[in-house]
Amino acid sequence: MAKKKSRPAPAKKKAPGKPAGKRTKNRKPARPVVAARSPALAIRQAIDASGGVLRLAPNWVPRPLLSPGRRLKLDTRDLYAQGAQRGGICERWIASTTPTANPGAPPEEGRSYIAVKGERLCTLAEALELEGEQLLGTGIWERYRRWPVYAKFFDNQGPIPLHMHQSNAQAALVGRQGKPEAHYFPPQLNGSSNDFPYTFFGLEPGTTPSDVRRCLERWNEGDNGILALSRAFQLRAGSGWRIPAGVLHAPGSLVTFAVQWGSDVYSMYQSITDGRPLEWDHLVRDVPSERHHDLEYLVGQLDWEANTDTQFKQNHYLEPVKIEGQVEGALDRWIIYGKFDDQELFTAKETRIEPGTRVTIRDEGAYGLIATQGSGWIGKQRLQTPAMSRYNELTDDEVFVSHEAARQGVVFDNTGAEPLVVLRFFGPDTNAQAPRVIPHGKTW
Repeated sequence: MAKKKSRPAPAKKKAPGKPAGKRTKNRKPARPVVAARSPALAIRQAIDASGGVLRLAPNWVPRPLLSPGRRLKLDTRDLYAQGAQRGGICERWIASTTPTANPGAPPEEGRSYIAVKGERLCTLAEALELEGEQLLGTGIWERYRRWPVYAKFFDNQGPIPLHMHQSNAQAALVGRQGKPEAHYFPPQLNGSSNDFPYTFFGLEPGTTPSDVRRCLERWNEGDNGILALSRAFQLRAGSGWRIPAGVLHAPGSLVTFAVQWGSDVYSMYQSITDGRPLEWDHLVRDVPSERHHDLEYLVGQLDWEANTDTQFKQNHYLEPVKIEGQVEGALDRWIIYGKFDDQELFTAKETRIEPGTRVTIRDEGAYGLIATQGSGWIGKQRLQTPAMSRYNELTDDEVFVSHEAARQGVVFDNTGAEPLVVLRFFGPDTNAQAPRVIPHGKTW
């Protein structure tokens, strides 16, 4: 990275988007402005004009089981923009080509849109269909034929029910893929810890399959008591956790930057959370229909060795790791790293650039990026962390950087009065130099 004098911002820029219009009671917000389905030429022109740094529109996702934590900078008038029956908006998906599996969701929910000149041009998934190798690089495109990871912020007032995500083999039985993930708690979004800043992970060593089975048998008797078999850890802003498939977890109420495999599968094992009962369907949603009442199968979905690991924290807790080769005025750190079943599936970095600093950052492959603090530029695109935005409004805080642009180097320019902080995440087999978590929490 090289430090240079900051460039002045252009005197006039177009507004990033139009705020949602006035709404009457019980009227749903207008659908996002979407340009006519773009031909290959328009997508190619968008890539060329942006230098491979594509603006992405905010991608809001409701969840019916949870209460929004109100820290994602979405106007409170829009927390139920999809209607109360769809649930409150407590997630923002980032650089995603993965659709949600929410009941009643429109087909494109969860998929990010590329924004050009104040309008949504097409989904990132549609752009990849035409320019996948250019955007992702030969390795990822030839192996996966899609962007196989995504990130999101999730923000809840209280805890999420104790659940797990299926492995690839288990998810394949219902035509899906498994979902390992990792969490990081951005300090900039966690001024308030909300109601329960603790996460339950795994099962107390010595717990048996029969113990979990008895909890499932008590599903309709009120609280099934499964949290009594687990262990809670206090969450700290600026740290994180790795969560392999098959591991039970009940995420706490810190705003979480979650990077995960491109799937939306889960099984809930807790019958009541925050006084709200869960239907059995939330346990068996991604389970073959013939196994919906097979308690042995449901208990068997859990990775028993990982859940009862006596060194669980040492093997899954993450602290940021400084990346060598820093220059004055900029700090780059690994925040998500480590392998799953000896595979590097995704990694993430946090970059802090001081005011008046301009740096060129080179990476090994494509990435999604979102700003959590400050303002400035990334390549030809404005970066501005919003104070508040409406549901349909376009913002200047999220981009997707192509493989070619990342390899050549992207210029970051902090033209604001405070540090510019961005999070960026990468796909599989991109960062062989990233730290690797090994037993007892050590890294190398």
